Amino acid sequence: MAAARAEAPRRRVEVWAFDEHRLGLKPLARRVWARIGQRPISVSAHKYKWLYLYAFVRPAGGEVEWWVANSVNVALFQAVLDGFAQITGAGKDKTVVLVLDNAGWHVSKKVKLPKGLRLCFLPPYSPELQPAERLWPLTDEAVANKSFETLDQLADTLDRRCSALTDQADLLKANTCFHWWPAE
Repeated sequence: MAAARAEAPRRRVEVWAFDEHRLGLKPLARRVWARIGQRPISVSAHKYKWLYLYAFVRPAGGEVEWWVANSVNVALFQAVLDGFAQITGAGKDKTVVLVLDNAGWHVSKKVKLPKGLRLCFLPPYSPELQPAERLWPLTDEAVANKSFETLDQLADTLDRRCSALTDQADLLKANTCFHWWPAE
């Protein structure tokens, strides 16, 4: 953030975090309450088809941007970065610093940064430092212990959950704004 401010002192700077999460037709099993002497019934289906939930979160303000995709790769990451830069208004008047991990498609030389966007990579093997990692338990609530027949059904459920979370800035801020996160 200091480097972004030094580069253009009058430009507005925002710090966001980014991560991806894989969800699929194989159900997420969670513990459930049951009466004494009764066993809960668990749905199980071993279908190995996946969706990826991409999330950009601004912990200081509780803002979030969601994207659902069918894979993770450099071309898709580039398209998501371009869309994110446009939505946030990154450019000549605003710098967006994006904190992310070192996944291969993030560090590829093929990625062309949109104007006004700067990447800040976390140290390897440090998911505890990534605020966006704290979004996944919130999104998983909608799909835990449920079985989906198609990826479209899963995507619809995720879309509804992400829309609901988008309107809960205080919850997002409480889960993602670490005490050491830079104030803007």
